[in-house]
Amino acid sequence: MTTDKQTLLRVEDLVKHFPIYRGVIRRKVGAVRAVDGVSFEIKQGETLGLVGESGCGKTTTGRTILRLYEPTSGHVYFKGQDLAHLKPEEMRKARKDIQIIFQDPYASLNPRMTVREIIGEPMLAFGIASGKEIDDRVAELLDLVSLDHNYASRYPHEFSGGQRQRIGVARALAMNPSFIVCDEPISALDVSIQAQIVNLLEDLQKELNLTYLFIAHDLSMVRHISDRVAVMYLGIIVEIANRKDVYVNPLHPYTQALLSSIPVADPKFYEEHQRIILEGDVPSPANPPSGCRFRTRCPIADEHCAEVQPVLREITSGHFVACLKVTPIDDQKEVIN
Repeated sequence: MTTDKQTLLRVEDLVKHFPIYRGVIRRKVGAVRAVDGVSFEIKQGETLGLVGESGCGKTTTGRTILRLYEPTSGHVYFKGQDLAHLKPEEMRKARKDIQIIFQDPYASLNPRMTVREIIGEPMLAFGIASGKEIDDRVAELLDLVSLDHNYASRYPHEFSGGQRQRIGVARALAMNPSFIVCDEPISALDVSIQAQIVNLLEDLQKELNLTYLFIAHDLSMVRHISDRVAVMYLGIIVEIANRKDVYVNPLHPYTQALLSSIPVADPKFYEEHQRIILEGDVPSPANPPSGCRFRTRCPIADEHCAEVQPVLREITSGHFVACLKVTPIDDQKEVIN
């Protein structure tokens, strides 16, 4: 990968609320606050892992960055452009450089299209190739993801889940993007296949200088592939740091609980391993708690946590935590610049 560590993507106070309507006249009575003020940055050639429980807003964050969901507010700066406020035609042009690999390889491929049509569709849509050029490019992409280029005339139902996800990866690479949102690309696959897809993504990143936002539930896999890790809870990021700091020295109580849930293979270590059991259910994103959103399940919360909403503060160099109980070592720096 390149040694250039310039920021490729910067997200500032990104918000996505889904309105709730009731009654015959469809009166708005509230909103699901799926993403509620998320800020982070990803450097060129880097992989940022985004983890958290189901329903915390990870996938919505990824799709809002790409404007598959229109953001409620906030900014998404990509190569100097604010994607969140581009006009439709300008956004369409920007899409060539930002792509997504979807979670479900069975639902994300059109069953009525051949592999050649699926992978070649982006090139046709942008008018950059046609006919024999598309055939050559599809064959090249299939070879790149370790599939036989003779499969181009087949349909999705003729492939296994791992092969379908490789086709999805090839489609994402069709326009030579520099940034890809990997939306839980391995969660629907067998364990034996997951490592193959992750290794493929790593090889492609080195070969093509790609930048990833890697969304996943599997904490051990995120540790393997990510350079930095962001932990999300109920629409906000509660901790973000490099991989080693998050896994070796987690500071937020929620991160500590998440990491304690990772299965341990060593029986001796398992006996010494302290499992943190969170009490209660995840609050509704339509009515999140006041103050700290984690306070209703936090073992160290007090009445002050119900009054003040914590912001990301730099506790140590590059390690940001949103918790009132964690004391910064240096002067606190609110939110990532």
